[in-house]
Amino acid sequence: MKAELLSVLRDADDYVSGQDLCEKFGVSRTAVWKGINQLKEAGYEIEAVPNKGYKLLSVPDTLSEEELKSIRKTAWVGQEIFYYPVIDSTNTRAKQLAEEDYPTGTLVVAGQQDAGRGRRGRSFESPQGAGIFMTLMLKPELSPVNAPMLTLRGLAIIASAIAARCSIKRPNDIVMNGKKVCGILTEMSAQMDYVNHIVIGIGINVHNESFPEEIAPVATSLYMETGEHFNRAALIEEVWEQFEHYYAIFMETEDLSGLVKEYDAHLVNRNQIVKVLDPKEPFEGKAMGITPRGELIVDTWESRKLVSTGEVSVRGIYGYV
Repeated sequence: MKAELLSVLRDADDYVSGQDLCEKFGVSRTAVWKGINQLKEAGYEIEAVPNKGYKLLSVPDTLSEEELKSIRKTAWVGQEIFYYPVIDSTNTRAKQLAEEDYPTGTLVVAGQQDAGRGRRGRSFESPQGAGIFMTLMLKPELSPVNAPMLTLRGLAIIASAIAARCSIKRPNDIVMNGKKVCGILTEMSAQMDYVNHIVIGIGINVHNESFPEEIAPVATSLYMETGEHFNRAALIEEVWEQFEHYYAIFMETEDLSGLVKEYDAHLVNRNQIVKVLDPKEPFEGKAMGITPRGELIVDTWESRKLVSTGEVSVRGIYGYV
């Protein structure tokens, strides 16, 4: 009942009487009182005034199933929400839930990951209370060849949602002032012509004040860059509200034709020299933007190339000079 209580208190312009809450939820005044006290213990500031009722005054920066459900405004993203204080990997759990027949839009959020993964099996720092670690599970009617574009779609959405100064570094990072603040790991289970499920894992460094020595030169957080504190649950909701809107547009064409201009505006290496670490033949050129298929357009001194695979190392980003 805590999520429902929170939702009612959030939506109220004034005090909500205890009697109204009892009638709404079909419970006793004692049950309402216990629920309110549990919320207070969790850090919510709730004023109780005799003959008036309860009023929500402030909300802590906390992640919980109740908090995430109480602020949810999306139509289908988060129709099932699972929160874990500590988990090995939100992607791993989301894939398990897909196999257990949970619906598309199921969301997994963790306070901390102890086996978080990035691209190509790299570890991802996931300290308690500092960041956002979440995975959305999808079961789209989508051709497997078009699924990788969801990562690019997600990057543009997150860059817009989390901070005005964010930029996109292909293939799966958001950067601020040349350092990584967010990463995406998209994984898919598919047949030859059919997608079983896709999981989109997102890690955002929010309130980190420092990083281990080995990653400090390339990592940053929203707090370190802006000096501001963010409500992580509200940030999660903002990301998925935008995702839900743009996902509908993406599914109409199954390409990025409606995204190119927005994506290019955030692309950190647009009109910059990049080094493409193609395993067959690395090359350098100027990044010009993306195609509707999500390929990076790179002008070399000999020709124009379209990059859809391989890691793109950018001059001036992550230590490449």
